[in-house]
Amino acid sequence: MRQNLLYMGLSFALFCAGYLLINQQILVQSILYRAAANDYHSAIIALVAMGLQAIALLVGLIFLPKRLFWLALTLIGISATINVIFSQILSDIIDLPRFNWLLTEARQAGNAAGEFTLPAAIGLAKVLLALASFAGCRMVFQSVFAQNPGRMSAPIPMIVILTGLLLPSLAFSLGAPGPKAAERNIYGFAIETLTVPPPPARGAVELVPENAQDSIEKIVIIVDESVNHDAFSKLITPDLERFEPIDFGNVAALANCSSPAHVAMRSGVDVMNVNPDTDLRKTPSIWGYAKQAGYRTILIDGQVSGPPQNLLLPPELALIDEIHSAAAGMETDLKIANQLNARLKTADKEYIYTVLRGVHFQYRDHYPAGSVPEDAPLGKQYEAAISYSKKGFFDALLDGVDREKVAIVYTSDHGQKIAENVMPHCSTNPEKEEFSIPLIAFLPEYIAREFPASITSNRSASQIFPSTLAWMGYDPQAAAQKYGNILAKPSDKYVWFGRAVTPLNDGDRIEVHVSTDSLVE
Repeated sequence: MRQNLLYMGLSFALFCAGYLLINQQILVQSILYRAAANDYHSAIIALVAMGLQAIALLVGLIFLPKRLFWLALTLIGISATINVIFSQILSDIIDLPRFNWLLTEARQAGNAAGEFTLPAAIGLAKVLLALASFAGCRMVFQSVFAQNPGRMSAPIPMIVILTGLLLPSLAFSLGAPGPKAAERNIYGFAIETLTVPPPPARGAVELVPENAQDSIEKIVIIVDESVNHDAFSKLITPDLERFEPIDFGNVAALANCSSPAHVAMRSGVDVMNVNPDTDLRKTPSIWGYAKQAGYRTILIDGQVSGPPQNLLLPPELALIDEIHSAAAGMETDLKIANQLNARLKTADKEYIYTVLRGVHFQYRDHYPAGSVPEDAPLGKQYEAAISYSKKGFFDALLDGVDREKVAIVYTSDHGQKIAENVMPHCSTNPEKEEFSIPLIAFLPEYIAREFPASITSNRSASQIFPSTLAWMGYDPQAAAQKYGNILAKPSDKYVWFGRAVTPLNDGDRIEVHVSTDSLVE
């Protein structure tokens, strides 16, 4: 009897060890952090929710038939692996918005695996150890009751076991409170994502272009990938002086991740009134304003060779006349510059939003082998990537272009924190380097004269939107009233969005931060 109790205790200990390994971050954030903040109500709810899920899993692991046990262990492993590696890299937990963000960033999975090999390996090792603990738990428990544990008859009816395993997921889908455990949450998030209601229609453009006949013929917004201000200013800006651009200095990005930054730039942000209930899916978007002002709308994306990215939903896609997937390896950006140059020499009235390939990690994938030593510091790799990425770009872009007929803005989606073994961007507690981006403009002389001779770096990427409306012929004051100051003036507010940039269901709140202080100074 005593030996049996020891075996039972060992079985339970093995299960607890495995469960802690795959749910560590969830348990810490939902229970320990809540209790430390004196939010005992939420901590108790989380404790009960996690406890019930653990009990359901324990019963299933012990009493499921052999084949169903291995199937369950496989499904646990898949969901847990995504959770644990995510937590290992970002020190955060997955929820529905973050799950959807992961889907939008799936194209970068290979780069992320290369950049974060060690934390990913540690996460995978934790999952494998947890699965071994679960298998050991079953083996030890069954050995108490049968000589051949794999063929033990379940003392609990199978319908009860399966109901117990599935009931927590059903309860969460019906609105039960508490965190979803790592062994099941990915499947729940996938179902929720597949069943979200269709996105709302885009709002109508309420402004009327007053000077459409005097609007600029071509407007090009170029958004680079992962280029921070300091590196750009050091490596690229000196060579641009001969083109006499307007340099807005160290500008604050709208996010420290790509997708929310692009969504905000395309949608336009009412910086004075934005709040967690804002739905950027309902704005007229830059495409709606461009079409009303008589522009042909064009998207060129140098990061994809297939469907568009960065949360381009059907109602927004319907407003874009041409979409070009332009990924072409390390030469992508130069080829896009040549493509833009050809368009800038035509007589068509066009608004072109361009996404460059840029220098997303791993940085060594963005310059030819041998450009820098293989063991060069990360900062040198980053600078080499930027130098190669932008080599000849602006020369090709502006060659032979009538600058009086075009307005070109170059910026980046977000900055980078260049340091070993840290998230360069998209971190859960972002630092100012992640928001620090360049912003330069090549404008007709009659518009450039409106800008001060010396511009201090107190601008935000949010100001590109109202400035673009002014160049399209809309009243600058009306544009500023809706979206904040144009680039000729300092920013009214500094806004940045988290991964939950748009709601998925009615009533969902987004992650948005608003400050009167610059994010980068």
